[in-house]
This record gives sequence, structure tokens and C-alpha cells, in this order.
Amino acid sequence: MLDQSQVERLEGEAVKSAQTRQPLYSARKKIFPKRASGRFRQFKWLVMAITLGIYYLTPWLRWDRGPFAPDQAVLIDLANRRFYFFFIEIWPQEFYYVAGLLMMAGVGLFLITSTVGRAWCGYACPQTVWVDLFLVVERAIEGDRNARMKLEAAPWTARKLVLRVSKHAVWLVIAMATGGAWIFYFADAPKLLGEVVTGTAAPVAYVTIAVLTGTTYVFGGLMREQVCTYMCPWPRIQAAMLDENSLTVTYNDWRGEPRSRHAKKASAARQAVGDCVDCNACVAVCPMGIDIRDGQQLECITCALCIDACDGVMDKLGRERGLISYATLADYNANMAVATSGGSRPVDPALVRTASGSFAKGLAHFHLGKIFRLRTYIYLGAWSSIGLVLVYSLLTRERLELNVLHDRNPQFVTLSDGSIRNGYTVKLLNMIPEPRTIEVTLEGLDGGEMSIVGIEQPAGRSFSIPVEPDRLKTLKIFVRQPASQIKKPVQNFEFRIDDKASSESAEYTASFNAPERDR
Repeated sequence: MLDQSQVERLEGEAVKSAQTRQPLYSARKKIFPKRASGRFRQFKWLVMAITLGIYYLTPWLRWDRGPFAPDQAVLIDLANRRFYFFFIEIWPQEFYYVAGLLMMAGVGLFLITSTVGRAWCGYACPQTVWVDLFLVVERAIEGDRNARMKLEAAPWTARKLVLRVSKHAVWLVIAMATGGAWIFYFADAPKLLGEVVTGTAAPVAYVTIAVLTGTTYVFGGLMREQVCTYMCPWPRIQAAMLDENSLTVTYNDWRGEPRSRHAKKASAARQAVGDCVDCNACVAVCPMGIDIRDGQQLECITCALCIDACDGVMDKLGRERGLISYATLADYNANMAVATSGGSRPVDPALVRTASGSFAKGLAHFHLGKIFRLRTYIYLGAWSSIGLVLVYSLLTRERLELNVLHDRNPQFVTLSDGSIRNGYTVKLLNMIPEPRTIEVTLEGLDGGEMSIVGIEQPAGRSFSIPVEPDRLKTLKIFVRQPASQIKKPVQNFEFRIDDKASSESAEYTASFNAPERDR
């Protein structure tokens, strides 16, 4: 175990200090985050690998839908107005599924924020993931924090030029791959890749790649924390989502203060000493350039790298981890009340530790049950309800639809034999990637019969219509009723369609118009 004075103190102050806020239009101070190691950093590596893997590899996954549909597992087919997601196919009129997923995403974000703070920002936000990726490249080429700071301050030399050009070249390759991966979601990936390489792809593909390459390079490589601080609205919205039982990254000054790098001398002089040795490790690893010891700040994305850095120092000193930890405001306030005798005095380490050095009884410690409260259950219930409704709708939806539009002008025609004829535009929607034979039947309307334009078959009450896979079939149907059978000027009847192979059917109630004198 090390003494406090043996712990390396990292030079540098927080770029964004909560004590002295910078003007809105002040010049940017570059941040050089030190590489952290620990359980939260490992978790961030895992999340980064999963999210980047999903983004880059998903367009290349195949899913067999038969010979009449694309075999790309996830495809947004704008030309044919379809969205394919493995075994699910969404048509334009089913956009409510997408709306439901967006609602689930919104409620899920509220749920996560109210329980574990800005975990989305710290781990899974695309800005965070790509900045982490760009930092990996930067460290690999230019070195860790101290090396990068020295390189930044050094005059331009051949070595510095080579390092900078190499770094930005790799960044541009990553940015281009990001833009390229995006366009593969909108067309068959292997085919589109060949077209892009040979220069035969549509201009919109190259424009999209260029725009996303530029935004990824600028946001992930150049602006970094500026995007989170000045462009993203979520830091300002999150305050409404948090309460005293929400987990946030917290510096527990009830055990850390007063800070000292010379605990033995302070103890000999009978001075109170906390656990914080003022090593600045938490400041050095912060990608947002803040000092978590200043308290909660708008810039903090709760990535927890400061927890890893501080835990490493506490391990070296032989002290309990958690000087910086995920904690709730309720627990923090309760412990501060103990450490300050209810707020009547400064933090006194003697009030939170026993003579043996262990924590005093009565201190609040986090356990998982604290985040499961009424608010959590409400959000979880709303999120689950939306999901269950979507799943039920998907499982019970019909893949055969019928739509009928009555001719407006004329509404009816009197034929030479006195019978009345009405015209209808009938649309048969086959929503599966297989051909079907649909039986169209006229039900009701005494004595009525129909004929279909383009089909050489005598008038009758039933027709078999072939419909191509994943297509809309439009029919022009004329319905005729003898004058002797007309009882009133408006009669209702049904068009019915059936697919005998799948037992699916649909009905539509239409109206048959006749002149008043025929009543």
C-alpha cells in the first residue's frame, strides 16, 4: 500500500470548471483525456464493440424470404416503399409500428435517465461511441495524455506532421466507412458496394457518403465534447427526468474532504483528513474536461471513467472503493448530514469512521432495490405496454387487405334493359412475398352480379384473381342489379376476398346507388 504522497499527482485543471464558468463564446481549450482502466471502462469497450458491430455488419446479414423478396435481413426499400426487418415486413400504411418503436425509445430513455442518470450518453450515444473510437486511434498514433499534450505544445516538425496526418487519415477512413455503411441499409449491400466502387451508383449515394463522412469526422474527431455541451439538448432536458433517487456519478465529499496529500503530517498536527489525496486522476481521464469533485455539472455524461480512476487510487492506498461512485441524491444528503452533524459544521471524517477506520453505522449505502420505485414501475409499465401492443398487433395482423372506392361521377348508369350499374375501383393488397390466387365475391345485393374490366369471363358473383407477391392489384369492377330487384336508392352490400391457401379473408361494405324513381 502506498502513502498519499507516493500517489502520482497529475498536473492540470478542469477545462470546464463549475467554479468559474467560461463565457459562452470563449475559445475552446483542448482536452487530452488519459486512458482509464477498470470495470466501467471494460463495459464501455463492450458496448462500443456491440454497437459498432451492429451498425457496420447489419446490412450484410442475409434472410431468406423466398424468390420474390430481397434477402437482406434489414432493408429500407424506399423504391418499393417497404421496410424489411428479418421476418417482419412493414408497408407504408403500417407506419404506426415505427411510431410505436419511437414511443418505446422515448419512454425507454425516460426510464433509463430516471433510474441511472445519463447512462445513454455515457455508454451508447453514437457521439460517445465514435469519440471513443477516434480516441483509440489518437492514442495509438500519438500516445497517451502526456505525450499528446507535449506534441500539441511542440513546434511543427516532420515527426509531428507525420503523426497528425496519419491520425486524421485514419479518422477520415473511419468517417467514410460510417457514411458508406449507412447507405447499405437502403439497397442491396453487395450490389451497391460494387456500384460505389465502380462509380455507377446513384449520385445520392455519393452525396450521402460525403455528408456523413464530413459530420462524423467533424463531430467525432474535431468537436468531440463540444457537441454534447452546446449542440445536444439532452443535458438540459435530463434535469426534469431526475429525482433524489436517480443514480448519478457523485464525488462523496462526506468521506473525501478535507483533501490532503500528506495525511500523516496532518494527523500528527491533529488536522482532519479525508480520503481524497487530490491526485487529479478523475480530472485527467474525463473526456468532458470537468472535475467531478465540483458536483453535478451539465457537461457530465456519467461515463464513470472517473470512478475507475479513483478506485485504482483507493486500491493503491488500501482504502474502500467508492470515493467517486454511482449514488443517489437521497443517500448523499443523508451521509452529508452525518458528516456535518446535520449541516452545523464542516465535513468531519471522524463522524463517518470509527476508531478502527471502518465506516460508521447509519451511513446510507446503495443497493439495487433503491431504483425500483413507483416512478420506475410507471415508466416500465408504459414501455412494456407499448411493446406488448406492438407484438400482439404483429402476431394478429392480416396480410391480405381490401379497399374499395365508389365512382363519383357518375354514381350510377341506367343500362338499355333498365338495370342499374355502379362502378368501383377495388384494390387487392397481397402483403406477403408469395403469389396468391384471390377469390373476389359479391355478397348481398339481390340479383346483383359483377364484371371485371380486362377479364374475359361472363358476369357473375365470384372471380378468381391472381395477385403478384408483395404487390397491389387494382381492379375496375362494375356491379349491375336488375330494375325489378331495386327496392331503395341506396343499398349496402359486401365485397369479400378469400385466399383459400392461407384461410385469410377481408370484407368491405360498399353502397349501391340507384335513382329515386326506381324505389
